[in-house]
Amino acid sequence: MANYLGEKIFDIKDTPYKSYKENDWAIYFIEHYGQFDGEHHKQWTIDQIARILKGTKVIVKQASWNDGQKEWRVDLDKPSKKYLKWVKDMCDGEDGPNTYSYDEGIAP
Repeated sequence: MANYLGEKIFDIKDTPYKSYKENDWAIYFIEHYGQFDGEHHKQWTIDQIARILKGTKVIVKQASWNDGQKEWRVDLDKPSKKYLKWVKDMCDGEDGPNTYSYDEGIAP
């Protein structure tokens, strides 16, 4: 859209999502991204849910345009240490490091 002004990060308590807990965010991602066709997009959705459930911070932004239009946007912060450990533990199996792989998918 023309005349895009950019995004501003908000404290979640100052957004419509102020009462969201981890399970609410997991459902949000399922509802907003889980319907996209393609295994790689569904895998991305699963990965985002795993990140949330393993403590990755949710970032809420509001995009705005000079005609007054505004839009809430949700993203995730850098992966939490708990998430990174979980992925490592998943990949390390009975045969040692990298026994299994982990697919982060591709965002829709």
